[in-house]
Amino acid sequence: MIRNHLLLIVICASLISCQTKTQSHYYNEPHRPQFHFTPESNWMNDPNGLVYLNGQYHLFYQHYPNDIVWGPMHWGHTSSTDLFHWKHHPIALYPDSLGNIFSGSAVIDHNNTAGFGKDAMVAIFTYHKMIQSGQKV
Repeated sequence: MIRNHLLLIVICASLISCQTKTQSHYYNEPHRPQFHFTPESNWMNDPNGLVYLNGQYHLFYQHYPNDIVWGPMHWGHTSSTDLFHWKHHPIALYPDSLGNIFSGSAVIDHNNTAGFGKDAMVAIFTYHKMIQSGQKV
């Protein structure tokens, strides 16, 4: 029984050391999770859409790119072909005069039912605007 556990540990250690030689620098950071997505830096919250299009998964997530704590909500965007290695893209949605970008989802409209074109990626999200005390809506 002990031999089987030792063999398993050796195999796992070999696989991990082989992987890190070929992966980007993100996978060599000592405190970055290896099997869960994380943004390049700063605050992240809910995933808001995982869609598959043309051989790639696209993940959108709530993100505040300017600090490590909650702030005006954006949507980050990343893509992957294997759900382990992620390519970081520019911010997908920014807050504007209507408010912050909160929870939502994304879909691929294969049949052009929304009118944006066949296979259009459509994001649906909630705007949130902070109302100050005494402010009229």
